[in-house]
Amino acid sequence: MTTRGTSRAVPAAAVGLGMVLLAACSGAGGGTGGSGARSINVLMVNNPQMVDLQKLTADHFTRTTGIEVNFTVLPENDVRDKISQDFASQAGQYDVATISNYETPIYAKNGWLSPLTARAKADPAFDQGDILPPIQQSLTASGEVYAEPFYGESSFLMYRKDVFAEKNLTMPANPTWAEVAQLAAEADGARPGMKGICLRGLPGWGEVMAPLTTVVNTMGGTWFEKDWKARLDSPEFTKAVRFYVDLVRDHGEAGAPQAGFTECLSDMEQGKVAMWYDATSAAGPLEDKASPVAGKIGYAPAPVERTKSSGWLYTWAWGLQKAGKHQDDAWKFVSWASGKEYENLVGEQLGWSRLPAGKRTSTYADPQYLAAASAFAGATKSALTKADPADPGVQPRPAPGIQFVGIPEFTDLGTAVSQQISSAIAGRTSVEEALKAGQSRAEAVARKYAGN
Repeated sequence: MTTRGTSRAVPAAAVGLGMVLLAACSGAGGGTGGSGARSINVLMVNNPQMVDLQKLTADHFTRTTGIEVNFTVLPENDVRDKISQDFASQAGQYDVATISNYETPIYAKNGWLSPLTARAKADPAFDQGDILPPIQQSLTASGEVYAEPFYGESSFLMYRKDVFAEKNLTMPANPTWAEVAQLAAEADGARPGMKGICLRGLPGWGEVMAPLTTVVNTMGGTWFEKDWKARLDSPEFTKAVRFYVDLVRDHGEAGAPQAGFTECLSDMEQGKVAMWYDATSAAGPLEDKASPVAGKIGYAPAPVERTKSSGWLYTWAWGLQKAGKHQDDAWKFVSWASGKEYENLVGEQLGWSRLPAGKRTSTYADPQYLAAASAFAGATKSALTKADPADPGVQPRPAPGIQFVGIPEFTDLGTAVSQQISSAIAGRTSVEEALKAGQSRAEAVARKYAGN
């Protein structure tokens, strides 16, 4: 999950399902009123891909359909709170909102979303079967599709090919975390001021806990066992956190406790780090023609230890509020924004490397996209198709999710634990003390579910 303002993917620590109502900035059409005879209100995160959409909508959707789209655009933390407030109350102020694969099953269970399976089936141009299976599965609840993806991402390891060549280092085809740690040590100081690796340390369940939880998974740990037994103090969870904290303290970026997706992206672009493990959506900016490192980056699968793969799965998707009064027009917008036609429009108007990719199989067969994204398209598709939210570790889980646990309480739990982990990275507490505090909180959450 990026947190760019991750793709502030991926990528902003997600605050969760709060009820804070914040002031919005209005986009095309101005606010939530709209002057057209037909209009819908769309609430969305202010990621670059959505900003592109906002710019293209009037000329390429409204002009064709007659449906005016009134955008409210907010940073990730703020938009999550506002969406939760409006959807939970079923106020119907917004017809469509950007939600992720974390919120979708929870919102669906609460009856806040309109089911989309029948609409997609009746709209053959949309081609639901083209959606990448892991992405579609993550947006499905009880056999019903409840959101359609705008773009998707997994995670992988990015590294400076030129620096590795200079230091006679070789990136394995399928690296382990032990190998990555050794490479980070050898690449540390390869150039003046360059560190071996960038890993998020910024507090937030969508910041440091996203990459760290994938390390926990592949090293044999889990937040909860199948019977809801909390396992933050287990040897496997402790080993993974100690490994992560030691690696970023020994060979990671300067200011790691305050570094999230955006800061690591900047460090990679500026040549301050030799490697970076994070969202696949980072590859687009790194390979942009304006990037100083374009063409210098190599891409390897997410490092593993005990699992065959470990990349996360995240998607920003469109959900229709069940109380919305413009369901048909809202679907037309979603069908357009998540469709093949829109991807082609972005490619032709803005450049093929700027596609909101990671959601459709056909994208990875498009010669124009593959030419523009040749460095990372294959690695991205491989990471996405291997991601398995239902089975991301070595033991059965009580809830789906790779870099998160798919329960409403995880926003608070994950954020609280992340604050302790960030303190450990800063040297203000030990890993053991951090996880002791986290275990207590996790046990409180577990008591709500155990025996149900």
